[in-house]
Amino acid sequence: MIADPDTECLLSMASAWEIAIKVALGKLRLAVPARRYLVEHVAANGFRMLDIGIAHVDRIETLERHHGDPFDRLLVAQALEEAVPIVTADPVFRKYGVRRIWR
Repeated sequence: MIADPDTECLLSMASAWEIAIKVALGKLRLAVPARRYLVEHVAANGFRMLDIGIAHVDRIETLERHHGDPFDRLLVAQALEEAVPIVTADPVFRKYGVRRIWR
């Protein structure tokens, strides 16, 4: 699906934020700084950044507590508000009614 040119691929700012945190903690190694990596790869792959908006934050308030990870909860809220699926292997996203794409 990601390789399909007709598919609009979004990268949540929450995911970019989490990448930067993992690099800072030494849990993720990139050949270049996170900012450069993200800018280059988002552009090269034709992705669009999905900013965090008030509607996304508001949606978090009403989510059930299936999951405690704040980044995952924000991704769920964004997927629900934007009516888009999430590419993830994590089955907990199904509990929120989010369409999950994984092979």
